[in-house]
Amino acid sequence: MPFLKRVFFHNTLDKWLIALAAAVGLWVILLILRKVLRRRLAVLARKTATPLDDAAVLLMSRIKGWFSLILSVYAGSLVLKLPPKLVGVLDKVVVMALLLQAAVWGTAVINFWVERAAGAKDAAKRANAGTIGLLKFFARMALWIMVLLLALDNLGVQVTTLIAGLGVGGVAVALAVQNILGDLFASLAILLDKPFVAGDFIIVDSLQGTVEHIGLKTTRVRSLSGEQLIFANNDLLKSRIRNYKRMDERRALFTVGVVYETPAEKLAAIPAIVKDVVDGVPNARFERAHFQAIGSSSHVFEVAYWVTSPDYGLYMDVQQAINLELVRRFRKKGIAFAYPTQTLFVQK
Repeated sequence: MPFLKRVFFHNTLDKWLIALAAAVGLWVILLILRKVLRRRLAVLARKTATPLDDAAVLLMSRIKGWFSLILSVYAGSLVLKLPPKLVGVLDKVVVMALLLQAAVWGTAVINFWVERAAGAKDAAKRANAGTIGLLKFFARMALWIMVLLLALDNLGVQVTTLIAGLGVGGVAVALAVQNILGDLFASLAILLDKPFVAGDFIIVDSLQGTVEHIGLKTTRVRSLSGEQLIFANNDLLKSRIRNYKRMDERRALFTVGVVYETPAEKLAAIPAIVKDVVDGVPNARFERAHFQAIGSSSHVFEVAYWVTSPDYGLYMDVQQAINLELVRRFRKKGIAFAYPTQTLFVQK
């Protein structure tokens, strides 16, 4: 048709129609693909435990409509013969769109990764909310600074001087606040490595208590006597920490002393008596009992056993039951417990 061969802005009308059809067709296809793939990936994600499919669903849901539109318009423009300046503008627009979409994806991945790495329990996540938020902020800030620099470079701006200035300024700031940054990075290490979380019972050197809050600079611990202990995060990670919340079973060790006058046959029977006592107490598992030493005022037996729960109250109940039964058994067998005594021999 002669009408379709008429030229508008250096292109015939039929080329304009083809470009329009290509742009609209690609835009519709991208919308359908995004919707279908997201739905199918969501079904797959519910059936598996791996986080990869969850991340894929998240990325599909973060594809922006303007990104699909810009890609479609750019694809349609490839059919046309356009002035070099306009082609250069379109190239820059597409690159900017790719950078912005990558930043959106990167932000989503950062949020997903930090939330997943920060902690599984709601209580811990609430206690670490400030640290999690700060970690997200710094990660997103680094991402968007990189995207901004790439965008400026795409627009023809010389970013070398800007990067050098940022580097010098960053070093100066880091030197000025190195103590604060040390505690901050220690907070991030606690958050990600999780040597303990809120609710854990820990012992640090001679101090002990339950972790209440893990902050950006300090960690607060509630001691057994009621006061709150405050540790700098950096100092805390340099200390030896014993985390009793991670204990599955508790090993107990105690000694029993009997008087010197106890006959050898009764001494030999004591380990079997102790084993029978421990085995008869619920939640206790016998390990060993030995005649350990001849002490200054008694024969000393050492006993080791396991409590099948880390609960300290249960451990004390088990130890009490063992002690009471040992008193009964020893009294029945005529074995006397020793106590510190001294015998003085006077010779004329």
